[in-house]
Amino acid sequence: MALAALQELERDAVMGTYARNPVEFVRGAGTRLWDDEGNEYLDFLCGISVSLLGHCHPAVVEAVRDQATRLIHVGNLFYTDPPMRLAARLSELSLGGKVFFANSGAEAIECALKLARKRRAGGEFVVLERGFHGRTYGALSATPQEAKQAPFAPLVPGFRAVAPDDPDGLAAAVGEHTAAVIVEAVQGEGGIHPLESGLLEAARAACDEHGALLICDEIQCGLGRTGALWGFEHAGIRPDVMTLAKGLGGGLPIGACVASPEVSDVLGLGDHGSTFAGGPLTAAAANAVLDELDDVRPAVAPKGERLRLGLERLGLEVRGIGLMLAFRVADAPGLVKRALAEQRLVLNATGPDTVRLLPPLNVSEADIDEAVSRIGALV
Repeated sequence: MALAALQELERDAVMGTYARNPVEFVRGAGTRLWDDEGNEYLDFLCGISVSLLGHCHPAVVEAVRDQATRLIHVGNLFYTDPPMRLAARLSELSLGGKVFFANSGAEAIECALKLARKRRAGGEFVVLERGFHGRTYGALSATPQEAKQAPFAPLVPGFRAVAPDDPDGLAAAVGEHTAAVIVEAVQGEGGIHPLESGLLEAARAACDEHGALLICDEIQCGLGRTGALWGFEHAGIRPDVMTLAKGLGGGLPIGACVASPEVSDVLGLGDHGSTFAGGPLTAAAANAVLDELDDVRPAVAPKGERLRLGLERLGLEVRGIGLMLAFRVADAPGLVKRALAEQRLVLNATGPDTVRLLPPLNVSEADIDEAVSRIGALV
């Protein structure tokens, strides 16, 4: 169907919650996308860190194809093999406890919130300014951004925001009534801001002192995106609960809330649930992603450094870590639109002055150099 026809359908049939770019993508492979006219694009956003191994990675495609021919869905009232194996693998790779599967990052956050509040009834949450945890009511309440929250007030009560560069302020905000502190090691939607040195350590110490849980949101910065398997590893700490999603399914929708052994049994029978979550199809895709991750993760840090240095040579101010980078420009949305139209380069603006880059973890050095060259033509 032609782009104009799709835009007409959108006007008539789709709620206007997205500012879509006037491009219809019809095919993808690795770091490349093709539109309906056959034009080729270089993708350095990968669905906002979702296509972790690039578009249509052969191992993910084969796992999905194989599972889809045998069983797509039966629900969580029965056993299937892929999600049970996936849970065991995620547990072993992270906190050593138990897993609840969800359909998205926001749903994973909702599970973490319910776990923390059941453990400390009526407890409050400490969150960070500039943080982003999702758009469902609980996750939105944990996202202290006025533009996102204001139209939907009143929100879920009991959330207190502190500055992300003030370890002492965070420590002072945590007390005996705190159910959990929620942090991202690298604030993604907030503009790719790694937390200031000492913030995660202060959060861990404050939670230990007052018996609160430390929840690390690894939805965007986890699964090797920063070079480490989990973003919190850079601070040398271990959370009580972590959430992940985005790249876990290699393009399919899946999230997970992982708890440490000490709090794995807080949620009991009937406390939480989801019709679609943890189905065999998405879990099969996630298992395929994990199969490939060990091979690609060691190169993330050097590739990220290559991208950073290339952007800095253009005179850009770069921040981030690994293959989770951003740079400042005066008109980020305008540059992103020009990149798409003039250079066929897919980027993203997270605000008026921030351009975000989230290429696949297996991006080649040649693709990195090409992306830098295309950006250089715009700045």
